[in-house]
Amino acid sequence: MPAAKPQRAVTEDRPDAPPQELLEEVRRLRRDLVHAQERIAELEARADVDPLLDVLNRRGFERELTRSLAYFARYGTRAGLIFIDLDGFKPINDIYGHTAGDALLKAVAATLVSRVRASDVVARLGGDEFCVLMWNADQNLVAAKALDLEAIIAQARIEYSGANLSVGASAGGVALRAGITAAELIAEADRAMYARKKSKRG
Repeated sequence: MPAAKPQRAVTEDRPDAPPQELLEEVRRLRRDLVHAQERIAELEARADVDPLLDVLNRRGFERELTRSLAYFARYGTRAGLIFIDLDGFKPINDIYGHTAGDALLKAVAATLVSRVRASDVVARLGGDEFCVLMWNADQNLVAAKALDLEAIIAQARIEYSGANLSVGASAGGVALRAGITAAELIAEADRAMYARKKSKRG
């Protein structure tokens, strides 16, 4: 009579039960994957933010505006867009240098953020151009707020190398409406801003 075979280990009877080392490796890979996904999400978020001013850049703002237009089309909530161009900013850079210009841009951005509601969105589109997305605002309120922002930007000042630096601003606003893209709405607000700039020149 043949001798009885020795009982095999539990893991050999259950090939679906991996060794402890494999389990640890799976856990480690899962942790690495979670960390990588968090890092990707962080980098994607930072890609939408202006690194100097810590407000949305054009890419991020166009994304936000596209979402807002979809919300507007569905629910009909009133909203508006203000386009702002700084007046007299180039001479600041030319005379005092880009460090002074950057400091002044930071002051302008901080002023804008402090003077709009938490639900509103401030962005730098590039150079010395800014946009503000306003919620619960009709065309009249948008136009009034554009004038208000011109005035408060003119009051923003910095001290640099013994000089008291400031800039002016021209702002134009439009109301959100259905059937228009984010890029088209920004272009429309840009035209309203240039009309305002032209009227100030007389």
